[in-house]
Amino acid sequence: MEQLSLFDSPQVSFLDPLASRLRPQTLEDFIGQEHLLGKGKILRQLIEKDMVSSMIFWGPPGVGKTTLARIIANTTRCGFIDFSAVTSGIKEIKDVMKQAENQRFSGVRTVVFVDEIHRFNKSQQDAFLPYVEKGSITLIGATTENPSFEINSALLSRCKVFVLNALTKENILTLLHRALKDRRGFGDNVVHIEEELLEFIAAFADGDGRTALNTLEMSVLNGDLGSDGSITVKRETVEQAIGKKSLLYDKNGEEHYNLISALHKSMRNSDPDAAVYWLARMLEAGEDPLYVARRLIRFASEDVGLADAHALPLCVAAYQACHFNGMPECNVNLTEAVVYLSLAPKSNSLYIAYETAKEDARRMLSEPVPLVIRNAPTKLMSELHYGEGYIYAHDTEEKIARMTCLPESLKDRKYYHPTSQGEEKIFQERLKKAEEFRN
Repeated sequence: MEQLSLFDSPQVSFLDPLASRLRPQTLEDFIGQEHLLGKGKILRQLIEKDMVSSMIFWGPPGVGKTTLARIIANTTRCGFIDFSAVTSGIKEIKDVMKQAENQRFSGVRTVVFVDEIHRFNKSQQDAFLPYVEKGSITLIGATTENPSFEINSALLSRCKVFVLNALTKENILTLLHRALKDRRGFGDNVVHIEEELLEFIAAFADGDGRTALNTLEMSVLNGDLGSDGSITVKRETVEQAIGKKSLLYDKNGEEHYNLISALHKSMRNSDPDAAVYWLARMLEAGEDPLYVARRLIRFASEDVGLADAHALPLCVAAYQACHFNGMPECNVNLTEAVVYLSLAPKSNSLYIAYETAKEDARRMLSEPVPLVIRNAPTKLMSELHYGEGYIYAHDTEEKIARMTCLPESLKDRKYYHPTSQGEEKIFQERLKKAEEFRN
């Protein structure tokens, strides 16, 4: 029997990309951005009431900026002009504005959608100003960059900025399931693909719906075609479609916690090789790098603490680097933090101090603040001896006052027990001197 190709199937046309074929036409079909388009939300109301003014959509790629602009044009019965900042200059802008002016005289409003508007220079952006000001067009600009820095202040002041978020994993899974069921996608075909693989595609897409649909399309087109015309998508096919192996694990399940535990305990045991391996396992499996960065920030205080006071700001910087760079560029930022933490001197004194104090605080929530360290902003409070006997430590030669700052029932309690590891030895000596002076 002759081997058939899915391209030979009369049921689906592959002339247009899957993402284009599935582009939503109405707000009801639009997936994501519930904070703007949910029932009663501001942007939805503006669209439904046909009160849309010029605006900027700011958000990462593949979240529906172009689609939403088209829906606005359709819903508000406006003409729609799709305009790319990548391929257009001043001449093209003037031509488009002239076209919009002609439509305006004919009683037709025009939505001019400018993709990647941040790529326009100042003079190009200024070319839109007079037309936006007199209402010749409704400008909708899309940008992945912060409009405050990339859009001229004059133009920005005439536009409402809406922030579009990366699609959630649930949003993307909804999109993928729709693609498999909708006749514009693969609805006329029987496609066998495990839910686990759909979840991997969703994780790989990292909030980008277009990437998710492109990956699914490539996987289905290269799936195994059965004698009954059905298509089976295997793990190896998906791995080839995205160019890497699917180190799958449920981000909310046991393996997720096993891997972060392995990373944490490897760093605690001063084993940078094991720590970097577990870091790579997590990132290559699609883990959110910001989640890993948050865990490193916690580790810096819980397991290193004042033994190396530089660990915490370094990990905060790593988090910021992950936010700025994203994957895969931020993998080396996280590696730097992981190796640093692995080789840093260790102390859990801060963790123990808080946990011990927490138990006392929960048991003794009503313990009064000693009068000596209460504030006395009124005459009545002074008459009640608030702040009586307080000594301003900066006024003493030793910069320490002989006062008890804990409640009477806890006055001899010790929470912080510094070690002699790394820089914490300095704090150990300082604490000893302070206690000796107060006693």
